[in-house]
Amino acid sequence: MEYLAKSDISFVADAHLQSMETQLREMTGKLYRRNPIQLTRGPGRDIEERIEEIFSRPGELVFRELYERKGIDAMSLAFNPEYEGDRVFALMAGMTDMIRSSYNYKDSFFLLDQLDAQKLYDSARNIEIAVWRLNNSVDHNGEPLLLVDSRRGEVRNLSYERLFGKMIATQDNLASVISQKSHRTITKVVQNVATMAFLPI
Repeated sequence: MEYLAKSDISFVADAHLQSMETQLREMTGKLYRRNPIQLTRGPGRDIEERIEEIFSRPGELVFRELYERKGIDAMSLAFNPEYEGDRVFALMAGMTDMIRSSYNYKDSFFLLDQLDAQKLYDSARNIEIAVWRLNNSVDHNGEPLLLVDSRRGEVRNLSYERLFGKMIATQDNLASVISQKSHRTITKVVQNVATMAFLPI
């Protein structure tokens, strides 16, 4: 009966959401392994426990340690030099909530479910903004707030760039499919990511 209640678009949306959750989980682990100091700034759990805190619960992600901020507000904490908490957790819990919001906090889609192509598109732009900030945000000593690239003298690590690129492409692909299906035009964002705030979803 579940399959009878699904359309082709429903299956496509399910696949994209599952792909995003997998990629977000992978990125969370990568960021913790690159920035292990962040684990000491949280409640003292290991990488797998922190990952499960985010991905074991469905729907909205609201955490007391993030001052109950979610989505782009939680993501912004990671780039605040004054923030003393776990920046990886703030970024990835916020990003995961932001992505889920673009899917209307659903974990499966059926015939009558509708997605907003603009939300999906805007969420992809927010990932681009986060990537720029990761590469350009520094503390008061000029050190990166979070490491995603190699230090001077090390072989350049492009795996973060590739994984973020996959995440952006996943959201953009589904946005394009939904836009064509609904015959609604996506409003393109042309602002410079260096000066642009996160887009509300």
